[in-house]
Amino acid sequence: MYSCQQVLVGKNPELIAILKFLCEQSHKLTNMGIYYGRQLFFKSHKTLGKYDLEKLYKKNYHYKVLYSQAAQQILRTVAESFRSYYSLIIAYNEGKISDRPRIPNYRKKGGMATVSYPKQALKLKDNQIRVPLGNTCKRWFGLDCFLIPMPSNLEFSSLKELRLLPRNRCFYYEFVYEKEVVVKPQLNQENVLGIDHGLHNWLTCVSNVGTSAGCRWEKSQINESLVQQTSINY
Repeated sequence: MYSCQQVLVGKNPELIAILKFLCEQSHKLTNMGIYYGRQLFFKSHKTLGKYDLEKLYKKNYHYKVLYSQAAQQILRTVAESFRSYYSLIIAYNEGKISDRPRIPNYRKKGGMATVSYPKQALKLKDNQIRVPLGNTCKRWFGLDCFLIPMPSNLEFSSLKELRLLPRNRCFYYEFVYEKEVVVKPQLNQENVLGIDHGLHNWLTCVSNVGTSAGCRWEKSQINESLVQQTSINY
């Protein structure tokens, strides 16, 4: 089971500039992938393979300014959207769905898109996550990485993916992590417990299987925040 924790990025002009640049490049690379996918479908009615866009654009500078695994994830997401569309078109033609699906469309010009890093691209040092940049960024700006704080309530070992999310003129970190599945206890739906809140007795409980219990507070006990409680064997 996976969960996602979102953290708002603080007002750090240098870091914001890096995040803005990366998300802008992700936006442009996404639109390039969408363009190819649309043309391929319109002209040959074929859909994209998982790695087709990576092979096509790996020498493009929008691809090269990003860390390779982040760029690959962007293009694979585009390819997945076209494969889903192609499956829906087949289902529509066979009459399995009533509404005709729409082919993935271009993102709005001048926008930004999410950048995702798999766990294997990240490193933890002094409770800071090292997020790598592409070789082109290092050559252009003299930077090969940037650091973000690791949330205190998460374990780095459980982290699966880090996303840089632009939203509402702000940036967020999204930490996707593996969460332990909690097994719900099996309850007997036929057993019922009645609970009455009294003046001197805090709670009086009676069940439909012949068990009862009470929890009584004396005034002195209330003042001292002490509760004498009888447990229910239910």
